[in-house]
Amino acid sequence: MTEQEAFWAGDFGHAYIQRNQAALYLPANLAFFSRVLSKTHAVNDVLELGANIGANLMAIKQLRPDIQLSAVEINQQAYTQLMQLQIDARHQSILSFKPEKKWDLVLIKGVLIHISPDNLAEVYDVMYQSSERYICIAEYYSPTPVEVPYRGHRNKLFKRDFAGEMMDKYPDLRLVDYGFYYHRDPVFPMDDMNWFLLEKRD
Repeated sequence: MTEQEAFWAGDFGHAYIQRNQAALYLPANLAFFSRVLSKTHAVNDVLELGANIGANLMAIKQLRPDIQLSAVEINQQAYTQLMQLQIDARHQSILSFKPEKKWDLVLIKGVLIHISPDNLAEVYDVMYQSSERYICIAEYYSPTPVEVPYRGHRNKLFKRDFAGEMMDKYPDLRLVDYGFYYHRDPVFPMDDMNWFLLEKRD
C-alpha cells in the first residue's frame, strides 16, 4: 500500500465513515447528480472509484432505479456497507483494480485529492480504461498543483486541475459540462467542489 492507501484503509478511513453518513448528503447529491445525468445519454451502468459507503451511488439509484451500480472501495467497513446495499463492489485499491469491462459512466468524487501525485497517472488510466463513454470528476480544484494540510496530516490532500490533466493525457476526451458547488448554498450545500463531465469521442 501507498502511504495514502494505508491512511484510508485504516482508522482514519473508519472515522470518516462516521462523520459522513449518507443521509446527510442525499438532498445535495440528488441535486448534483440530476444535473450531471441530464447531460448524458444512454447511461445504463455506473462505476464509482472510491465509493465509500455508497452515498453517491444511492442518489443515482433514486434518480435512475434501473441503473446498474458498481464500486471499488479500499476500506473494509465501507465495503461491507456497500455489499449491504447490493452494489457490485470490489474491496481493493483503485491502483490494483483491473477493469473486466467498461461502464457507461465512471465517477470519482472526493478521491483524487487524496491520491499521491506520484500515482495519479495510474488512476487516470484506470478511469479511462474503465469508461465506455463518460467520466465524471468532482474534486477540489487548483490551476496549479498544491498540497494542503488535511485534519492535521500532511501529504494527504492535493489540489490540481485533474480534469485538464486527463484531457491533455487522452486527446479523445472532450468537456461536456462543468460547475461549482458552494458550502454556503442556501438550499443544497455541499463541500466546495468543482465538477467536470468528460466524454470519449472517436
